[in-house]
Amino acid sequence: MKFFPESTLDQLEFNKVKGLLAGLCRTEYAAEKATQLRIHTKIDFIELALRQTHEFKTLLQTAQYFPNDFAKNIKRKLKLLGIPGATLSGEQFISIKKLAENTQQIFRWFDDEHCQAFPALGRVIAGIHYEKAIKGMIEGVLDDVGVVRDSASNELANIRMKLYKKRNEQRRLFDKIVSRLNKLGYLTDIEESFMNGRRVLAVFAEQKRLVKGVLHSESESRRTSFIEPEETTEINNEIFSLEYQEEKEIIRILRDLTQQLAGFSPVLNQYFMLACEFDFIRAKALFAIDINGHYPVVKDKAHIGLIDAYHPLLFLYNARAGKTTTALSLTLDAGKRILVISGPNAGGKTVTLKTVGLLQIMLQAGLLVSASPQSEFGIFKQLFIHIGDEQNLEFELSTYSSHLTNMKYFIENANGKTLFFIDELGSGSDPNLGGAFAEVIMEELAFKHSFGIVTTHYLNLKVMAGRVKGIINGAMQFDEQRLLPLYKLVVGKPGSSYTFSIAERIGLPTKLIQRARKLVDDNHFTLDTLLNRTEQDLQHIDKEKDTLNKLLKENEKLKHDMQEVMNKELHRQQVEKLKHQNLLSEEKIQYLKDMERRLKALVIEWRKSEQKEDVIKMIHALLFKQKDKMIVEKNQKKLNEKYVEIGGDIKIGQKVKMKNNRSVGIVKEIRGKKAILQVGAVPITVNIIDLVAIADKPDS
Repeated sequence: MKFFPESTLDQLEFNKVKGLLAGLCRTEYAAEKATQLRIHTKIDFIELALRQTHEFKTLLQTAQYFPNDFAKNIKRKLKLLGIPGATLSGEQFISIKKLAENTQQIFRWFDDEHCQAFPALGRVIAGIHYEKAIKGMIEGVLDDVGVVRDSASNELANIRMKLYKKRNEQRRLFDKIVSRLNKLGYLTDIEESFMNGRRVLAVFAEQKRLVKGVLHSESESRRTSFIEPEETTEINNEIFSLEYQEEKEIIRILRDLTQQLAGFSPVLNQYFMLACEFDFIRAKALFAIDINGHYPVVKDKAHIGLIDAYHPLLFLYNARAGKTTTALSLTLDAGKRILVISGPNAGGKTVTLKTVGLLQIMLQAGLLVSASPQSEFGIFKQLFIHIGDEQNLEFELSTYSSHLTNMKYFIENANGKTLFFIDELGSGSDPNLGGAFAEVIMEELAFKHSFGIVTTHYLNLKVMAGRVKGIINGAMQFDEQRLLPLYKLVVGKPGSSYTFSIAERIGLPTKLIQRARKLVDDNHFTLDTLLNRTEQDLQHIDKEKDTLNKLLKENEKLKHDMQEVMNKELHRQQVEKLKHQNLLSEEKIQYLKDMERRLKALVIEWRKSEQKEDVIKMIHALLFKQKDKMIVEKNQKKLNEKYVEIGGDIKIGQKVKMKNNRSVGIVKEIRGKKAILQVGAVPITVNIIDLVAIADKPDS
């Protein structure tokens, strides 16, 4: 992407964004990549970077683990690996092993499910294969802390076995010497120490001539001498020789391992870059979470469609201060390419300009932006900016000269893929002349189909926005009563500078204000007054609109609550209906079950009885001569007139009534929770719980 001037990124504070991003990186490579973040103009690069960041952000927000814990900078170690004759240490090999393990975990994580869910992140490992031989080679030689294993070579195993034996021999001999000299009172409290890698005795200085051996050193007070006894000198020499052989063999083994892994140097470099790349994506995702960043819609054309956008640095500052940040929404497309923003000073015009510029650069750098995901961003190939006073003392250029120099560059180089920002177009010169030049410059930029935002106080620029195709007005709202900016952009109308209103509110003498008004052209003053009134009316309308929306929401809530009440009542009625239907169904089922039991009992009776005709009559009566409801009720009435319920436990020989069909029988037998009744000529088995004890009513 082409920038003008060179300080564009600094003026838009993109370097601060890069600094914050670098602070979130764990690896030096990722931090360096953040500080040198490239700004792309190819949609494929931009889309891929945005998707990867969005997917990692999803992982972080859903608390899913991603196995990229490697954060060591081993770039120099890997470079050393590729140098012939070089030898890596055990610690360096352990770092390489951890890198290989980290890569193995990443490849395992990308199973079929994760590859489908996070395809953009999966692109990072495309073209890379995991070589398990690397880890195996290192583990075959080194343990987990980087010490060469005894099994690394037969020679090393033999040397260490000899060392083990010699050290044990030395320890036993030395302990005897210490015990003997202690009895003689020659040794100090510390008894022994190590000097130059050799075990020595701590002897009182006055006794040193009585202990035969090699004097290695004395204490600072000269009261203690450190002597290697002559009995252990030879064995110490042997141990020293074996230790030298051990060190020499270890170096040989590590050199051989270095040579073996040298062939995997390109692969290991890929692993390192892989870990750093995921660290960089992770940092971008963390930054997106901090600024409430989202993945917007990206279009491969010049276009800006911001919805609820924030300046990310202002958002972070306000969040720390406990303040809210006013959202920005605007659209620039083929029909509305240039936005002219007017309004009072300190009203947020420059912040609006910088917000759009910074978000556009962030998007083309592959960073999620602090705007609604429904926002639409196009792609630009040039970004020009003119903000603030840029006097150049070296070339003796005034503010306006510098301004015109920049405008000359804009006009000569702008095209349909250019996004420009001009703060206070035409300032620094005579208002009439400056305004005329500003109008010409705006027309030329509009003719070249460039996209941009211009801030101004010139009325002629506000007027031209209504007659020049592609240029639209915008205004920053201002609370005239409290003299406070609202930092809210309203697109479609120009704004007032509130010059006289501000003067009146701060208490400037009325005479001075009146004199100033007389000096102003009537048309100029009338237009500014109309803009002032229009803006205040629109603010009033906005307030009424907000109130109306609030009432509509409350009405919608009441409607929703009422609908819920109606639904609950309807549901209750349906439940009651179903209960009634289920009750009827239960009665029918119970009737059928009772009928089944009675038929089974009759069938058994038919098999046993010699008078089969009587049983058949009973079956026929049961199936085909059922009384209707009136007869049942009549029988029930007769039953109630004849018997009375007495309750109590059911006993053999007792007269009982069945609850379900009101039949009367005599208990012949009780089997657990069931009773056998004699109902007429037929015995029936019934649950005791379904029976009620009855007795004949006494004659009145």
